[in-house]
Amino acid sequence: MRTQPKGGGWLEVVCGPMFSGKSEELIRRLRRAEIAGQRALVVKPVIDDRYDVGHVVSHAGAKMRAVTATTPSEVQRLAQGYDAVGIDEVQFFDEGIIDAIDELVRRGARVVAAGLAQDFRGLPFGSMPTLLCVAEFVDKLEAVCHRCGGPATMTQRLVDGSPAPFEGETIQVGALDSYEARCRACFEPGEDASRVLPVTLIHSGRV
Repeated sequence: MRTQPKGGGWLEVVCGPMFSGKSEELIRRLRRAEIAGQRALVVKPVIDDRYDVGHVVSHAGAKMRAVTATTPSEVQRLAQGYDAVGIDEVQFFDEGIIDAIDELVRRGARVVAAGLAQDFRGLPFGSMPTLLCVAEFVDKLEAVCHRCGGPATMTQRLVDGSPAPFEGETIQVGALDSYEARCRACFEPGEDASRVLPVTLIHSGRV
């Protein structure tokens, strides 16, 4: 049981690899806010057009109407006057999203931000490390490893069935055609990964 902060807004972060149910959890929380009579809004980055431009859609098919934004300032403008604000794929926004969320929280909004904590290289993704540090509540979800069936915490990008090159673009929207959820043991870093990968992955012998 969580005790909600008194006298203002707060930030909840839902993170995990692809296919872990982040968007579905965001939808669940915002729908509950609507049932409670709160004004709720879901915002997603304009580049996320995988399923439906006008909705946030989970890989399992759950959906909720959403508006799109290009910049953090646009997120802040669209969210004015709402009690609960969901931001899906928050890692795709630039670092300005940190201040935008902080301002919404200061004005009394409950903000639910969902996104990838790590990129396809296994490195911290965009603004997520800071958001995880400043959030009142954090939930880290797991997926099922596409290789061994174990708990997956990492996202594997594939190019023609092989691990994507380490130097590839960080942001590339896709689904099962381009990505798999992997556990630490099954994750395969791309070429040239040993230069900056976390020590735990280098010592695993898979680099």
